[in-house]
Amino acid sequence: MKQHDFMSHELKLPELTIRGMILGLLITIVFTASNVYLGLKVGLTFSSAIPAAIISMAILRMFKDSNILENNLVQTQASAAGTLSAVIFVIPGLLMIGYWQGFQFWQTLMICACGGCLGVLFTIPLRRAMVVNTDLPYPEGRAAAEILKVGSASAEGKSGVSGIRDIVSGGIIAALINLFSSGFGYLSSSMLAWFSVGKQAVTLLPLGFSPALLGAGYLIGLASGIAMLVGMIAAWCGFVPYLMSIADIPAGTELSDAAQSIWSAKVRFMGAGTMGIAAIWTLLTLMKPIMDGIKMSIKAVSDGGKVDDNLHRMDTDMTPKSIGIVFLLIIIGLVTVFYSFLSDGHLSTGTMWLYIIVGILVAVAMGFFVAAACGYMAGLIGTSSSPISGIGILGIIVSSLVVLALGDYAGIFTSPEGTLFATAFAIFITSVITSIAAISNDNLQDLKTGLLVGATPWKQQVALLIGCIAGAVAIAPVLNLLYEAYGFPGAFPREGMDESQALSAPQATLMTTIARGIFSSNMDWSYIFYGVIFGVIIIIVDVLLKKNTKKYSLPPLAVGMGIYLPPELEMPLVFGAVLSYVIHIYLRKRAAVRSPRDIEGDVENCNRRGVLFASGLIVGESLMGVIMAAIIVISVTSGGDESPLRMVDASFGSTAEWLGLLVNILLMVEFARRVITAKFK
Repeated sequence: MKQHDFMSHELKLPELTIRGMILGLLITIVFTASNVYLGLKVGLTFSSAIPAAIISMAILRMFKDSNILENNLVQTQASAAGTLSAVIFVIPGLLMIGYWQGFQFWQTLMICACGGCLGVLFTIPLRRAMVVNTDLPYPEGRAAAEILKVGSASAEGKSGVSGIRDIVSGGIIAALINLFSSGFGYLSSSMLAWFSVGKQAVTLLPLGFSPALLGAGYLIGLASGIAMLVGMIAAWCGFVPYLMSIADIPAGTELSDAAQSIWSAKVRFMGAGTMGIAAIWTLLTLMKPIMDGIKMSIKAVSDGGKVDDNLHRMDTDMTPKSIGIVFLLIIIGLVTVFYSFLSDGHLSTGTMWLYIIVGILVAVAMGFFVAAACGYMAGLIGTSSSPISGIGILGIIVSSLVVLALGDYAGIFTSPEGTLFATAFAIFITSVITSIAAISNDNLQDLKTGLLVGATPWKQQVALLIGCIAGAVAIAPVLNLLYEAYGFPGAFPREGMDESQALSAPQATLMTTIARGIFSSNMDWSYIFYGVIFGVIIIIVDVLLKKNTKKYSLPPLAVGMGIYLPPELEMPLVFGAVLSYVIHIYLRKRAAVRSPRDIEGDVENCNRRGVLFASGLIVGESLMGVIMAAIIVISVTSGGDESPLRMVDASFGSTAEWLGLLVNILLMVEFARRVITAKFK
């Protein structure tokens, strides 16, 4: 059946239904909370489109008149909300600098909702140019479409049922492991072994046990996993021991404590420098497609976006009138939230309105170009590989420079409070830009999926708007809950909290460091500069590897994250990446014997089960983390302690470490077994 025949066959099927929107809202809450937790913990988020499609097919098949178009609208709505959680890469900085003492619900909601909805509107003019009349691959969009088609073609819905079983089973396993480790204390989440490498230098062998990070490692693949391992080795076998050997360590100080201090105060900034130059390099390598995307966007707008009443159902976007109404509501929302934020800055009325106008202009203008850039990059290399963090770095730099110029004009840098306010305002503007970028990054993938399954574009665009609003409602309370339970680096709601349990929020920490550096002249930039030099070396190595091998690479951004992140968080990612590679090699060898004519198809069908089980691991641990955060907050509020579920004392620590290692090994064995025994064909 040809594509257009399939589309005409689906013409009268319901798409945007009440039950679909309700199901989309429920899935939205689950995946948004999961992505917020994972992003704050390790700086990664996962695509929720495919798991959402599987869940939708399994649930909606209970209704006789459900169909592929309705399933597509559910995954469209849920994926938008899951992607919107990328705002966590910036907005926690407001707490880290001490401007906010907790997430302001309405301000956080309005930033996410307005930024996300702008991302939807800005990509509407790009649909024909970048989705319909293009050869851009859109890898995730095509994959989601294939899953929807396979599920729809199955009369009994076996693919959907099997898929949701993998997600649920992975979720239950991960949730139980997290409960017995972070909750009861019977399992340790890490095992650190220190080794002397000189008179006053040490290194460590870190082992981390996290089902969510194991699943995330499986999804990111071998190249990124090995790159993170390279960064970790460079940090802990090179930079930390060297800096310890030349440091003046006070007598009586534990060398392990000194190593942790040097890594936190110096080496992490090197990682930030490496991540920064890697993000900039990624943007430079994509400059041509970025400019092509911007040109397409400008041309689409200049064409007037006219809608022909005779257009096929599949070629109808939201009408210019409805777009204009939504845009006006968004601008009103931005004015309201900017006014609310700036009213705490003790500015004169005239200065405050100047800041409101300039801030919104920067957010909207830069957001328009960012939307085109991110949309094109997502189509070219995929949503998961698109460098949102690079867009965030560019956004914080531009926003900070604009606010710096405004501050000099208004004379607000005469006090530390004025500098703090300016830094906060730059972060606030960048949060809107990041929301626009994140949704633009996802929107065109969803529209590509819709094109391939026969969806109506304007209905998808409405679903995306609904998803943005639903995700915005979910993000603020989840952020505040996690902050109250765990805290962030340098930002804790209560005195005496265990800093080792803090969610690292690596991107937000990096953005905050950049903003502080621009507004402050007393920051030591030397280690960031050393990191930039190291990043340039890694970039050169990556280019040579790609040029000479055509097969291997060393992603510089992942190397920077390897330096920057705590090593116990990185090892599960590395294990997951290696596990993915080993399983993939085994599947290819088996397929070469069983189905030599379709090796790639057989491998992909089996590997899909791994993707779903990995997604379940991420969702399960993340949701249990959110649930335990609620329990901790309730306990503290009622006068209890910080660990209300803990059943063992510190003397159980060594046993918990070995039990954690054993459970982690068993989990990897079970993971491999599930993928290898998959029967999706």
